[in-house]
Amino acid sequence: MNSSLLTGKNVIIQGITGAHGRFHASAMKANGTNVIGGTSPNKSGELVDGIPVFGSIDELQDEISVDISVIFVPPAFAKDAILEAITATIPLIVCITEGIPIHDMLQINQQLQKGSSRLVGPNCPGILVPGGNKLGIIPAHLSLPGSVGVVSRSGTLTYEAMDGLTRRGIGQKYIVGIGGDRIAGTNFTDCLQMFQDDPDVTNIVMIGEIGGSSEIQAADYIKEHIKKPVYAYITGHHAPEGVQLGHAGAILKSADESAAAKTQYLENRGVIVAKTITNLVTLVVEK
Repeated sequence: MNSSLLTGKNVIIQGITGAHGRFHASAMKANGTNVIGGTSPNKSGELVDGIPVFGSIDELQDEISVDISVIFVPPAFAKDAILEAITATIPLIVCITEGIPIHDMLQINQQLQKGSSRLVGPNCPGILVPGGNKLGIIPAHLSLPGSVGVVSRSGTLTYEAMDGLTRRGIGQKYIVGIGGDRIAGTNFTDCLQMFQDDPDVTNIVMIGEIGGSSEIQAADYIKEHIKKPVYAYITGHHAPEGVQLGHAGAILKSADESAAAKTQYLENRGVIVAKTITNLVTLVVEK
């Protein structure tokens, strides 16, 4: 993933006339994000906080090019919204929607492989570039511009980490919430590569969860490719087996997917690991 995707200028919101879309459109606009329009099939011609509403992306693109779409469409219609954005060749698609069926995501991933769009999410808080784009629901007031790259499966722990770093005077360059669904558009490795390639990122913070193998794959990638300090925390050290904790992907199926096992694996690969989110924040050393 290229960091230039995160700083695209023209942003739209699919599902802008829904309750969540309206609220966060105003919040994104107030933060300085250039929200040029939104889509809602039956609300073309309306305004949301001064933002024009179009019936479709095609209708909107007749007037201006689009760099980023943020999706607040309900889960039953989210697949069509994402596919519409892929067909429109929007470079970055950020899907906040929770509860998209797995078979829908399988179809979406097939189309992503054929096209040129990058999807972050679904079931994620989005992306924040402190001092720049707010793409989703991450609370910008907790951030501080700086040089730490943050990538996380957990929204609320992302906010805790941001707040803790900011209180210590350690700023963040990018904050990417990749979400906790079993099938996601962007993973840890994609973000780690972006952070490594960006000379403005000096430190990396990674927050994972129980369930799945994405943290293990990330650990191997870090060992082979990442030259910057990586600090990691895996939540769920006391999670019982077979119980879903929050995200659809956060379910402990085997000992290899436990927080303890992942933490040890990361440490063995040279990552600086923490046992609590508070501990994680105190470990980060400003460069």
